[in-house]
Amino acid sequence: MPIATPAASVSLEGFELRVLHLPLVSPFTTSFGTETVREVIVVRALTAGGDGWGEIVTGAAPLYSSEYTQSAWDVALRFLVPALLDRGTIAPEAVAGALAPFVGHRMVKAGLELAVLDAALRSEGRALGEYLGAVRDRVPSGVSVGIQRDPSALVDAVGGYLDEGYARIKIKIKPGRDIADTAAVRDAFGTIALQVDANSAYTLADADTLAELDRFDLLLIEQPLQEDDLVDHAVLARRLRTPVCLDESIVSAKAAADALALGSASIINIKAGRVGGYLEAVAIHDLCRDAGIPVWCGGMLETGIGRAANAALSALPGFTLPGDVSASNRFYTRDIVTEPAVLEDGHVGVPTGHGLGVEIDPVALDDVTVARETLTR
Repeated sequence: MPIATPAASVSLEGFELRVLHLPLVSPFTTSFGTETVREVIVVRALTAGGDGWGEIVTGAAPLYSSEYTQSAWDVALRFLVPALLDRGTIAPEAVAGALAPFVGHRMVKAGLELAVLDAALRSEGRALGEYLGAVRDRVPSGVSVGIQRDPSALVDAVGGYLDEGYARIKIKIKPGRDIADTAAVRDAFGTIALQVDANSAYTLADADTLAELDRFDLLLIEQPLQEDDLVDHAVLARRLRTPVCLDESIVSAKAAADALALGSASIINIKAGRVGGYLEAVAIHDLCRDAGIPVWCGGMLETGIGRAANAALSALPGFTLPGDVSASNRFYTRDIVTEPAVLEDGHVGVPTGHGLGVEIDPVALDDVTVARETLTR
């Protein structure tokens, strides 16, 4: 399902980048570390027809991926932003091609593309969901629960999110914090929709341990092995009854096609930042839908900017599993948009306003800005 009607071209005048430090409502622990403050970069595209906003979802350290804040900041200001400004007038669909000569840095490219896309759609009076091909006005919301102090604390945390109405629970696991944690949640809450996320914490030598998870009737096990282990994932998938879902391994539509051809996954998590942008995310969605492979939208602790875009993406027809598009208050006491995402009956609404459909709260944005740089033509 390619984009039916391309967006208008915009006349670029500059880009403003900000590094933000947003305190989390509680520490978020995964197999690769604990975050108490979310460091993220937001982008404002300055155009003749108005501004547009995007989000670069890197973290402070290269733990989830090789990208991190300072590398993103440097490559954006030194190479990628100047390349776009040199174009002057550009259509959002041309951003990826303009940045293609620069290897990697997909999260930066995604944030810049989104800012240009938001500006273009706002100038046209079109919503991002409509542009991408959304077929729903709200999406089921799952929540990602970090590793807790012990299984009892995990049960308490999960119980709180279930009380709020979340439609699916995902718990983070790592060696030594897998079987007992999963058993505790399943025993406490019965047949809830439950999945686990390993964030590449295991190797094929752990296959017997991972096979023990089969008895918990999970929706999926996410990214058990390293991101470049497509062949080992295929071997593991044949050992497990639990469906294997890939996250970090899927960096492009080509990577998704390779994973499906090898049998490395039967479900795919799509994150626009990880794959280089929302247009590439749509391409992966289309590939998987045509192959009968379920997809869902993963999260990167986004601000209201990325959260609105993820809600629009999740409303496409192939997104048949609840994603990580949780309410803003799951992570932030105060978001940087005036109308943060809220949970209603287990769902989050898809914004219908122009562009991203959300407006920036300038005071909240300034309060969490720790660095700022503007480049103009």
